[in-house]
Amino acid sequence: MFLKKYQRKFLVVIMLAMAFPLIALLVSRLNNPKIIQEPIPSPVVYKTTVTPRISPVPTKLPAISPELSGEVNLDIPFTSQAPNQNWVLPYKEFCEEASVLMVMSYINRQLISTPEYASQKMLEIKSFEENRFGYYEDTNAEETAVIIREFYNYDKVRVLYDPKIGDIKKALSEGKAVIMPAAGRMLGNPYFQQPGPLYHMLVIKGYTKTGNFITNDPGTRHGANFIYSPDVLMNAIHDWNGGDVGNGRKVIIIVGRREK
Repeated sequence: MFLKKYQRKFLVVIMLAMAFPLIALLVSRLNNPKIIQEPIPSPVVYKTTVTPRISPVPTKLPAISPELSGEVNLDIPFTSQAPNQNWVLPYKEFCEEASVLMVMSYINRQLISTPEYASQKMLEIKSFEENRFGYYEDTNAEETAVIIREFYNYDKVRVLYDPKIGDIKKALSEGKAVIMPAAGRMLGNPYFQQPGPLYHMLVIKGYTKTGNFITNDPGTRHGANFIYSPDVLMNAIHDWNGGDVGNGRKVIIIVGRREK
């Protein structure tokens, strides 16, 4: 009797041990979003000149809201924040530096030619941040805008609080790049070193016909043209907020002048 009771307990333990891996796999698949794969439009380079507007009639006309493009993909070059796959300090903190480098390379119509070049430029931005702010880690939206204005001497940058999907699409339709601070773990990117970064920054470079956003996400070497759904992206937008990222205000950084 005792032996049979012992055997039953032993069988229960064996069955539970066999079930745990299956349960873990199921939970993992539920928590990790499916990678979105769909056609993206051809990349568009930044236009450095603006066609002047001439108004033959000196009267104020009613404002006309321009129609958004059906799809957009700005030709923003990609680098991960660890271009040589060395995910140690300072590179594991370089999402802001990488985002700025990508956007300003687009604005200046420059390539990010090699991992060594990307690394050198991000280290230069780090040096500027340390001199300007006293630190380089976790710059918020306003500080990131300062990097663009002062390090790159470029003033066509705007910090927009409480953005809507339409604001992002409008900026992209006008040829402007968008930098987005985020609560990184809310992005659910399966390529991140789990559980993902507490605070993150990435570049929104376009959107597809279905409305998904095309990004350059420096948090992974697979981040070029990485597609996020608008719900995921808008939910994850949060500023640094002194480390309380989940309660950080929603904000984006718009870079560039209007194309048309």
